[in-house]
Amino acid sequence: MRQALTACRQKTNRMENKAISLVIKAWETQNKAITDIFNKYEDGYYFNEVAPGRNRAVYLLGHLVAMNDILLPMLGLGDKLFPELESMFIASPDKTVENIPSLATLKENWATLNQTLAVHFNKMEETDWLSRHTKVSVEDFAIDPTRNKLNVLIGRIGHINYHRGQLAFITPRI
Repeated sequence: MRQALTACRQKTNRMENKAISLVIKAWETQNKAITDIFNKYEDGYYFNEVAPGRNRAVYLLGHLVAMNDILLPMLGLGDKLFPELESMFIASPDKTVENIPSLATLKENWATLNQTLAVHFNKMEETDWLSRHTKVSVEDFAIDPTRNKLNVLIGRIGHINYHRGQLAFITPRI
């Protein structure tokens, strides 16, 4: 009986670890897709709106960097790398801030942030992923343990994919 229980626990741990690996792979896939979009055309092109009256592509990249930068403190991994971007790309709508970073700078920020997060993610154990994030209280987490770090990452993957869908509308202007 004890052997069967141990074997069952080991199988469950392998499945959970595999599920976590699949979520991280989905994260990497979405980030690569965004990177590919921003390497597809000449830089000046990304200062156009993705559709009439909508955000510019460069703003969406800055927004994604700022939003993903929040993951560092939210997951207990350290301070934001680019805190100055929050006021430009989260608190302010597109075209309301005069001087935003260049596309080249935002691409560098995106690459640096993704590299930093990947290093942290690869060090995290299953128990880390299933623990509470910093925006949920101990009491609320006890009531709903799905408010964990892995769930935050799953939500962020959806957020990236949403903006990837917006970026799909950009086409080169002839």
